Amino acid sequence: MEVTEEERRQVEEQMERMLSGQGSEVTLCDVGLEQSKPATLRKTVTYIVAAVIFNDKEEVLMVQEAKQDCYKQWYLPAGRVEVGESLEEALRREVKEEAGFECEPITLLLIQEQGPQWIRFIFLAKVTGGSLKNLSAADQESLQASWWDRQSALTLRGRDILRLIECGLKYRQDPWHPVTLPIDMSSRHVVQRLVLVFTNDEEKIWVLVIKAPSPHIPTAAAVKTHAVTWAANMVVQEAMPKAYYDHDVNTLGVFSLQHNGRQHGKTDGVCFNTLVALVPDHIQRNEDGEKVEWKGAGRPPPVENPRYVWCEVRKQTLREKLLEMSKNTSIVPVHSLY
Repeated sequence: MEVTEEERRQVEEQMERMLSGQGSEVTLCDVGLEQSKPATLRKTVTYIVAAVIFNDKEEVLMVQEAKQDCYKQWYLPAGRVEVGESLEEALRREVKEEAGFECEPITLLLIQEQGPQWIRFIFLAKVTGGSLKNLSAADQESLQASWWDRQSALTLRGRDILRLIECGLKYRQDPWHPVTLPIDMSSRHVVQRLVLVFTNDEEKIWVLVIKAPSPHIPTAAAVKTHAVTWAANMVVQEAMPKAYYDHDVNTLGVFSLQHNGRQHGKTDGVCFNTLVALVPDHIQRNEDGEKVEWKGAGRPPPVENPRYVWCEVRKQTLREKLLEMSKNTSIVPVHSLY
């Protein structure tokens, strides 16, 4: 079954709004809600913010830990989001408490996650005021802060931050995605809204749509036992179970992210607006397990569930934008640490 021209126009408008960095209220969750609990900070979810901040010499801002288990070791300014805070407010507070500086976020650099219960948001940020915290101001938040040239010896609390620092340097030199900051829109659960695309050899592109109550991009809840990005696999399994095993479900990244956090237990969720590519597995096998030649697919795999339909993207500017984002992955990456 095909979508009507009017329905196609609605879907294309919804995608254009989202791809331009605007959010969209989470009014319903299409998949996985029965396996998901509402997000409640400090109970079912923990959000961490981390700041990558450089000075004019490309030295990075570091803080010396005061906690007993990592005493005197160095790390990026980072910490947990508190009840009632937005992600950006948490970032400003942590940098002020640990490093002495006021700061402003520039963009999200990277998101790391271990399922909905632990998500770290890494921001590139800049100093806007304050002064470097020294030992005379040491407290339980940190002992002091310092600018690190990334060459001299420093006892790091964890080497995981080296990758984040590299990511920040790379973005400063050559930004590979548009400035992306959280949108102030509430979500009750941790959900993934999926622009799930299939592209053929002629660069025609289709997007998977749920038909009712009106055609829309599917939203799936993150389940505690899996990576946040597993939500895309749940949608593909539900829509086309036969095709699932012949295709890779690749979450390419986040083009916008929605979080509010003002009402504890009601708006602590996050909505990841993600681009996902459904890619045929090029190693095909016959019933005897022998490899057979892969023939390029001209159309997306057939949908088996009547809830869903493929919608071909015909609007030229939108098609080109989706192709460019898919090829160059010019969006905020999400890394699952499972």
